[in-house]
Amino acid sequence: MTEQTDEDIAKAVQNGDSQAFGLLVERFEPKLMRYAKKFLFDYEDGKDMVQEIFIKAYSNIQSFDTVRSFSSWVYRIAHNEFINAIRKKGREPLSFFDPDTLFPHPTAPTQADDDLKKAETKEMVEKCLSKLDPKYREPLVLYYFEDMDYKSISEIMRIPVSTAAIRLKRGKASLQKIYESLNLKP
Repeated sequence: MTEQTDEDIAKAVQNGDSQAFGLLVERFEPKLMRYAKKFLFDYEDGKDMVQEIFIKAYSNIQSFDTVRSFSSWVYRIAHNEFINAIRKKGREPLSFFDPDTLFPHPTAPTQADDDLKKAETKEMVEKCLSKLDPKYREPLVLYYFEDMDYKSISEIMRIPVSTAAIRLKRGKASLQKIYESLNLKP
């Protein structure tokens, strides 16, 4: 028997199977926690926010169109929550970005050396991400850490695909500058 898709599970919830929502929580909680941690840099707030995201998703499940991607829908809810949290705290101004040369998106199976290089790159990115404007940080996190394509990023952020690509490019350039300013030469 094949595994149910996220959309099939969401349809079951819409049809009254409230227990099925637990499956969606199991599938998406680790992903949304990682997204929150990398985007917000405050793990405790992230836990609370992820709970709030699931509450909103459950409350609004009837508005979800099951022919669309559940992943994009729930990440959009998360995006809105995270942006609102940043605005409320007033910690950071919002802006845009792009990072391809620093850590290229993997396209083929990796080898041991590649895995080591990828781990080193992610460590470097962790140090620099917090210094990026959220406008650029978010697409980078979605692309590199959540393995989303430009189309998914554009749906979550509600921006054109071309804008998502531009933000990724600018974010990478900003990340490179931050990296170099920290004297962390590759």
